[in-house]
Amino acid sequence: MDRKEMEDKVIESYQNDEKMMILIYAQWCINNDLEPKDLYEQAYPSQMKNNALKEALELTVPKKESEEIPDSTVLNVLQLFGNDDLAFIVQEQVDNRKK
Repeated sequence: MDRKEMEDKVIESYQNDEKMMILIYAQWCINNDLEPKDLYEQAYPSQMKNNALKEALELTVPKKESEEIPDSTVLNVLQLFGNDDLAFIVQEQVDNRKK
C-alpha cells in the first residue's frame, strides 16, 4: 500500500467514524424527545444545513425501537470529534432533564 492509499484509507475511516458520531447524537436526541436539528442550530447558528445530520436522521429509529444511549456516551463522542459547542448544548439538556 503506497502513501496515497494509506492517506485515503485514514480519511475514509475518519469519515465513517464521524458519521457514526452524528448518528449517535441524532438517535440520542430522538430517544430524549429532542429535535437534533434545533440543538445543532443552537450550537452552530452560522452553519446553514448539515447534510451529514440529514443523512443520519434517515437512519434513526423510533425511540421505542432504540437501545438506550447514555448521556456520557454522546458527550464523549461529540468531544472526541471536536464538537464542544454541541456537547455544551447537549449537557444543558441533560442538566435541565435532571432538574
